[in-house]
Amino acid sequence: MINFHQLQYLKPEKIKQLQNKILRNFIKNQIPYSPFYHKLFKKNNIKFYNIKTTDDLKKLPFTTKADIAPTYKHKKRFLDFVLQPNKNLISKHAPIHKKIKYLLSEPHLYYEYKPIHPHFTTGRTANSVPILYTAFDLQRLEESGKRMMGIFDVSKDEVVINAFPYAPHLAFWQTYYAAKGANLLTLHTGGGRILGTEKITALIESMKATCLAGMPGYLYHLLRAAEEQKNNLSSLGLVVFGGERVPVELRGKIRQFLKPIGSKAPAVLSTYAFTEGKCAWAECYEESGYHIYPDFEFIEVVDKNGERVNEGEEGEIVYTSLDWRGSVFLRYKTGDITKGIYYGRCPNCKRTLPRIDSSIERSSEYKELKLTKIKGSLVNLNTFFSIMMSHKDIEEWQVEIKKRNNDPYEIDQLILYISPKKKANFEKLRNELRSRIIAETEITPEIVKLQLAELLEKLGMETELKEKRIVDSRKKV
Repeated sequence: MINFHQLQYLKPEKIKQLQNKILRNFIKNQIPYSPFYHKLFKKNNIKFYNIKTTDDLKKLPFTTKADIAPTYKHKKRFLDFVLQPNKNLISKHAPIHKKIKYLLSEPHLYYEYKPIHPHFTTGRTANSVPILYTAFDLQRLEESGKRMMGIFDVSKDEVVINAFPYAPHLAFWQTYYAAKGANLLTLHTGGGRILGTEKITALIESMKATCLAGMPGYLYHLLRAAEEQKNNLSSLGLVVFGGERVPVELRGKIRQFLKPIGSKAPAVLSTYAFTEGKCAWAECYEESGYHIYPDFEFIEVVDKNGERVNEGEEGEIVYTSLDWRGSVFLRYKTGDITKGIYYGRCPNCKRTLPRIDSSIERSSEYKELKLTKIKGSLVNLNTFFSIMMSHKDIEEWQVEIKKRNNDPYEIDQLILYISPKKKANFEKLRNELRSRIIAETEITPEIVKLQLAELLEKLGMETELKEKRIVDSRKKV
């Protein structure tokens, strides 16, 4: 494995040379073991040795979510993306030193290629897809986590609370392996539905935890509970979000909760990941961009026509595996839109790792809910995150889209459920929200006041992997 301390400060041209070398070896020696890509290369009359640089990847068609998703006829489609060497393929494609090792020793083959650990995609509107890791991959997951902790500037004396829900989900396991790789004292709570919010806040206090990691919505809920319980969380200096997008406004609200409970100048940082990418990337400073690992993946950003954009220009994030086993992907279109990717030195930490802009529209979270028609108008529902998170008088909220009287032929209704803060004037709040929502979406919402406990239950705050912030209840005809 490459020395990351040296890698993170290499000049961009050196990083590109390194990626070309790794990609060339990966395509030549590993991709022939992939049933999907073996067929794809053959179908498009592309030889494995034709892909010598990252620029040559343009010769390949994109891989999309539709290629991976199971169908009625092909329920185990995901296996087509798993590297599956056999004696014939090894003899034909493996370099000589590995050819001998693999053909003579099954343990080496099993370590590198036998799937032993799955994560599942968490799309709310699509079937979950397993992404498989081998022992070789888990070593890289641990290494990526160790690198992530370095980017966060976490010291060896930190005490970590992992508040991600326990599940076969990248966020929980990346945190687990990050703490293991960095040799940190860590409590893996399993989140609210396992240990419970009250116990977690008490343990942060008693263990004098310095770092808290979890889903944005749940950490907001947890720290609000800590403030109400008057817990002393003065030791907490770092809050790390993962699993979903983080509105800028939410970071400010988190700080508001932390100050009364003793935390001074806390860092509120975020990670970016998608299950198919197999690891998470971190920002070194708020909104600095996510530093990726150029020996593990190649990221390109493309426009709506599939053409690569220039540095710092907006487009869709496209992912290519560089040195993974198990499930691997070439030119995988994530559906996530970033404002750009940068290759120069980071102004904050001085690393030269490529950085993905922190402003990412996570279409993978909302799918068709991101842009949806309500009463004939096309509405970007991500707008609600900035509206609701920025308002000082809102404790919790949920948007529901439904048909009037649950009749599929009736008109659409947009209902906004809110739990105001105790001293808030609800009528004033309702009028403010209605005016702003109409101005930004051209939709008139019905605004319903709920008690906090009732709204938390509707959100599934301690029962769901992710809180149900936007719900489309319309029945399709």
